[in-house]
Amino acid sequence: MTGSGDGLTMRDRLIVGLDVPTLTEAAKVVRDLEGTASFFKIGYQLAFAGGLDFARELASGGTKVFLDMKLLDIDNTVAKGVENVVRMGMTMLTLHAYPKAMHAAVEAARGSGLTLLGVTVLTSMDETDLSDAGYEYDPHALVLRRSEQALHAGMGGIVCSAHEASAVRRVVGPDMAVVTPGIRPRGADHGDQKRVVSPADAIRNGSSHLVVGRPIVAAPDRRAAAQAILDEMRSA
Repeated sequence: MTGSGDGLTMRDRLIVGLDVPTLTEAAKVVRDLEGTASFFKIGYQLAFAGGLDFARELASGGTKVFLDMKLLDIDNTVAKGVENVVRMGMTMLTLHAYPKAMHAAVEAARGSGLTLLGVTVLTSMDETDLSDAGYEYDPHALVLRRSEQALHAGMGGIVCSAHEASAVRRVVGPDMAVVTPGIRPRGADHGDQKRVVSPADAIRNGSSHLVVGRPIVAAPDRRAAAQAILDEMRSA
């Protein structure tokens, strides 16, 4: 997968977060966005409501799925989990960007089409949150450190705030994916996100893929909301 987004359409670069409580609602979101969005993220909320089987179903029909599991465990456990995710036909998988976990995951996914993404710093966290968690780095410094470690581990991409995307791109070069959540169209409510960026600015900053959940899923007209974000991405 080309990190810079070269060769991908904006539709390929928009990942819709299926952050909904039930499979019924998730299936309705996918139906509502048919022809507009073709890449979906499944995280904890839906995964624990039958979302893993739904992910397999989507992938078997040719839909791209970003499985947002943020794996972190001993090397063998990470590797065995990644091997099964490869068999599921997923397009992307997240794990926390700890060097040992990343090296184990890369070996387990070698030769497959799965893009492994290292999660650097959650977009809901700021400097105070990191300090409270015992980290000595500010968010920007920690993102760059983990990005460099992901590059050396052979990961396929990075997850970071679009605020850090341009700096991350300088670290990882043009070929790794830079996937940015915390995307909010201009004028939208930030919710629980603290480091948010508009779709156009994210593209300008070097993001290859944008993850957008509530601004699309909670919109009265999901298709129109997704199309407006695609239009804003194209304007960049």
